[in-house]
Amino acid sequence: MNKYIYTATLSVLLLSLLACKKYLNTEHYFKEDRLSLDKVFTNKDYSNQWLADVYTHLRGSNAEVASKGLTPFNFISDDMFFGDRSNAYKRFKNGEYTEGDEQGSWGSCYEGIRNASIFIHNIDLNKEMTANEVADTKAQARFLRAYYYWLLLRKYGPIPLLPDEGEDYTKSYQEIARPRSSYDECVAFITSEFAEAAKYLSLSNTNRDKGRATRGAALAARAKVYLFAASPLFNGNPGLAGLVDHEGRQLVSQQYNNEKWARAAAAAKDVINMNAYRLFTAPFKAADQGPGQAKTIVPPYNAKYSDQNFPMGWKNIDPFESYRQLFNGAISYSDNPELIFSRVTEQSSEGIDQMVLHQMPFSMKGWNTHGITQKQADAYSMNDGTNIATSPRRQGYTTDASSHLPLPAKVSLQYAEREPRFYASVAYNGSIWENISALRPDDRHIQVFYYRDHSNGKQASSPDFYIRTGLGIKKYYNPIDSYMEGGFIVPKVEPAMRYADILLIYAEALNELTGSYSIPSYTGTETITVTRDMAEMSKYISEVRIRAGVPDYGNDVYGSPELLRKAIKRERQIELFAEGQRYFDLRRWKDAPVEEATPVVGCNMNMTESQRELFDTPVPIPSLPTIFVDKMYLWPISHSELRKNRKLTQNPGWTTFN
Repeated sequence: MNKYIYTATLSVLLLSLLACKKYLNTEHYFKEDRLSLDKVFTNKDYSNQWLADVYTHLRGSNAEVASKGLTPFNFISDDMFFGDRSNAYKRFKNGEYTEGDEQGSWGSCYEGIRNASIFIHNIDLNKEMTANEVADTKAQARFLRAYYYWLLLRKYGPIPLLPDEGEDYTKSYQEIARPRSSYDECVAFITSEFAEAAKYLSLSNTNRDKGRATRGAALAARAKVYLFAASPLFNGNPGLAGLVDHEGRQLVSQQYNNEKWARAAAAAKDVINMNAYRLFTAPFKAADQGPGQAKTIVPPYNAKYSDQNFPMGWKNIDPFESYRQLFNGAISYSDNPELIFSRVTEQSSEGIDQMVLHQMPFSMKGWNTHGITQKQADAYSMNDGTNIATSPRRQGYTTDASSHLPLPAKVSLQYAEREPRFYASVAYNGSIWENISALRPDDRHIQVFYYRDHSNGKQASSPDFYIRTGLGIKKYYNPIDSYMEGGFIVPKVEPAMRYADILLIYAEALNELTGSYSIPSYTGTETITVTRDMAEMSKYISEVRIRAGVPDYGNDVYGSPELLRKAIKRERQIELFAEGQRYFDLRRWKDAPVEEATPVVGCNMNMTESQRELFDTPVPIPSLPTIFVDKMYLWPISHSELRKNRKLTQNPGWTTFN
């Protein structure tokens, strides 16, 4: 038999055996399965394939950034939405989803956890691998097991931790069923596993191994877990006092602990101290460099930043391209110094390429359905860093394409002089979609309007396929992307974890500290001292803002924990837009009851171009409902799981299977 066919057949056989307990409850089948495991884990190729299979559970319903067909969480917060499948969107936003919805991650994660554990407990049998290879692959499996637990913890809250001993396949499902562990127990186990994995993982990946776990990925994920544990939802929250296990034990501590913020800060500093990552920047361009590469739009002069090179200033960088190229496929996985972990492009049929296709207007053969809210558009600052909410919405329209770069003619001045991340993310009414791969010159720069009498506006013939707020999305779009001549979307790398997030985690955690703490590093060989230090917070927040071409906050903001907390929340809303973060951030902060229940407003899509002043006057969007009730903090556990494991308890507000 062909070696590769045999390998695939063996893998499928083993996974089937592991999934079917009825075949494993006899001594005969247990012995046969042990022989099969020995065969896998004494062979290097088979062992590597087993590990590769463990990685496959990162895809599908466990994708961080994907179109709504895989996971809805990137679209059902207060920042962006999908217009097609409107009934599905309304169900999510109205809290009408049920215990049977979006449950693929539970089974997929636990299958990944189980198979990772089998690998961990058997890979030492392999004599064809070197000791370093055994240690590295075991650490990868340990990372994956912890990461799957983390994905479950983030979605469902406290979850069952399976015993970490060698698998006994003679046990029935009821015998291995476990109740939910407490939130703090889950955090302690997951973070310790990430720390242990980090000690043996490599610092970086080769091109051949891109998408594999690294030391930075383990440490970054560890910081994320600690951040959620410190946040208001799980740190002394009386609202979750009713979340208990089958014996009535509270699963979320009711005592606030400020030291949890210190652990999050120290974990983020572990990543920073690696000196392995930096924010990506694109070079300054004094002149146009061909199609899709316009000269740098220089931010307003600032005495502190305009004359210094990055990271002290923006003199030598292009802030717009520095942000845009992070996401649109212009730079590869291996060339991106900011990317810490990614599933790369392996996201099946609903990956980022599908997001882009749904963002693109009809006039470019796109679906014209994914958009953002007015709230998100207004979150972006002016190009001097000031908040647009401090002054009335600007009136009037551009008359040419040079007075308010990069705006073309006939565009509302409310979109003028905004920060570069706005132009890299928002498809405002009248924006130019570069389509430089088009054959016809007239198709290479398309000005897209969302007025009712334009082809990309609201149409009676296609009630679901239009940008409901008149504000589309440019993030992830590449000027080469096109469906006009056969269809081609530049491969995009999923930004599951990147360095900018770590810098913001570090600053957020420091801001919440009320004392000084000495926290052991992940190795346990040294301590990291953390306290609320204005200069330290500014050092790292300023990098994110300067890369974006906007000034750092002043001492008035850094001197106030309340003002800085508000500023960091806004910074995360902007910097991490459309990266699957906002939904979970609003919940961990306990801001969702206000932010997600606030009516969605946008342009008046019933207006034509002759009524453009009315079009640009924000109005509520009735097709985008908003509601938040407490049960929406955590996702419900499916009735099928509650039926199989009677020790499981349901999340508050959801129905329990009887």
